[in-house]
Amino acid sequence: MKFAIKALTASVILACAGSAMAQKGETVKVAWIDPLSGLMAALGSNQLKSLQYVAEELNKGNASGVKFEIIGIDNKLSPQETTAALRSAMDQGVRYVFQGNGSGPALAIMDALEKHNARNKGKEVVFLNYAAVDPDLTNSKCSYWHFRLDADTSMKMEALTTYMKDVPEIKKVYLINQNYSHGQQVSKYAKEMLKRKRPDVEVVGDDFSPLAQVRDFAPYVAKIKQSGADTVITGNWGSDLALLIKAANDAGLNNVKFYTYYAIATGAPTAMGAAAAGKVYMVGYGHLNMPGAMDKIVKGFKAKVNEDMYTGTVYTGLNMLDQAFAKAKTTDPVKVAATMEGMKFQNYNGEVEMRKSDHQLQQGLYIARWEKAGGKYPMDSENTGYTFAPVKYFEPYVASTPTSCQMKRPS
Repeated sequence: MKFAIKALTASVILACAGSAMAQKGETVKVAWIDPLSGLMAALGSNQLKSLQYVAEELNKGNASGVKFEIIGIDNKLSPQETTAALRSAMDQGVRYVFQGNGSGPALAIMDALEKHNARNKGKEVVFLNYAAVDPDLTNSKCSYWHFRLDADTSMKMEALTTYMKDVPEIKKVYLINQNYSHGQQVSKYAKEMLKRKRPDVEVVGDDFSPLAQVRDFAPYVAKIKQSGADTVITGNWGSDLALLIKAANDAGLNNVKFYTYYAIATGAPTAMGAAAAGKVYMVGYGHLNMPGAMDKIVKGFKAKVNEDMYTGTVYTGLNMLDQAFAKAKTTDPVKVAATMEGMKFQNYNGEVEMRKSDHQLQQGLYIARWEKAGGKYPMDSENTGYTFAPVKYFEPYVASTPTSCQMKRPS
């Protein structure tokens, strides 16, 4: 609660000073570019509605006095479609872009903005990445115009394996991930970190499935069962995770624990249901029953659209922009980007910092377990009666990982 109170107090103080701010009353167009069609459509639709709802709430009163206008564009989970969507957004006067599903589309935006911003002084665009977690995006491929709000794959694995090293019943681990950069990185970091922290653990499988194409994971589950694994680690998300968990339940895979990145997202909670209680864990920057400002937003969103709001980074992104607008006294992307570098601000999950060296947000991470909702954690997921209840919190320094980014800043 203290985090939310501090954040709201800071907003109120800044809002009172808003009359002297040049940007007060401005409408800031924000483009959301992610899938609204295909197997990931339900996920994308929920995230777009989440961003729109957070904007509506912040528009009632915020530190900078601006109004956020959200423009949603379907990229079909394709890097090529993403580039076209970005052009369309810029043609509509957008200067801030949100994207998160898939590191391929994220990289397409970064490449396009490096060229656009170099050639179009005065029309620069900033990219807020709320969920694309390939570590390369803030390492070898880092860009001044890109700010990542989620913890990257390596940071989440650092927290996950730090928790797992103290679970002695973990003996045999099976890795199953989507066959693209994020999934490959999950596999790589899981093997490296388990070897360092739990050299006694045996990796008995390392499988990859094509992204957003598999409709039946039964053959994959059969291989997990045959391997004798007691634990699965997966970075799968969207339909790929929901269908994997459904297949595991259908096959009666009752003696295997799942350690996941995204089991709170659309479809997965319904697939888990009561059968997965106590058997599925998730690493993330928050949970459904966060106190304070986020509690109000999560409940309001559920009441309005009858869906769960689980992508807290859309709030983080608009909150960060709002605080930066107020601090810079402008919505000019060049000045706002410079302000966000190294900025510490109060968020719904405590004080966070946008690390200057690579534009990777530093924040605490939770390990949560799928359990019956109630008591301190009454909000359930997808009306299942179950929720992810936190079992361990790691301070930002625990999951923080070094960067090789050589940031090229505009002159």
